[in-house]
Amino acid sequence: MFPKFLNVLIASIILALVGWVGLYFLFQFTTPLLGPRWGFFFLFTMALSGISLPIIYFFNLRFMSTPPANSIVLIRQAIWVGIFFDLLAWLQLGRVLNPILALVLATGIIIIENLIRMAERSRWHPAQETDE
Repeated sequence: MFPKFLNVLIASIILALVGWVGLYFLFQFTTPLLGPRWGFFFLFTMALSGISLPIIYFFNLRFMSTPPANSIVLIRQAIWVGIFFDLLAWLQLGRVLNPILALVLATGIIIIENLIRMAERSRWHPAQETDE
């Protein structure tokens, strides 16, 4: 069953607020050592996942699949967006990011998500019995 937009919006706001407020405090009150760097990646993932969750909701609403995406699928896809941009930030720190590498990473993440969705569709569900 497709989730209600209000539930998605509440989760999105919580994720984005925790991520962006956490990043603000991380930038203002820490030094760039190893611990805060991992904190940056964690908070950056939360912030971008929170922002992308409503967008992913509307994409899944517009391009409906069979079975329709439930809330777990929406959150997983939003986390993929956060992980993708985390990877881009990490590669940029090492000065190895280029457009081809970003395209390869995006393609890989899209392929992985499609394979997971295919596995979900292929599960056998016995026919529902109706009481008449």
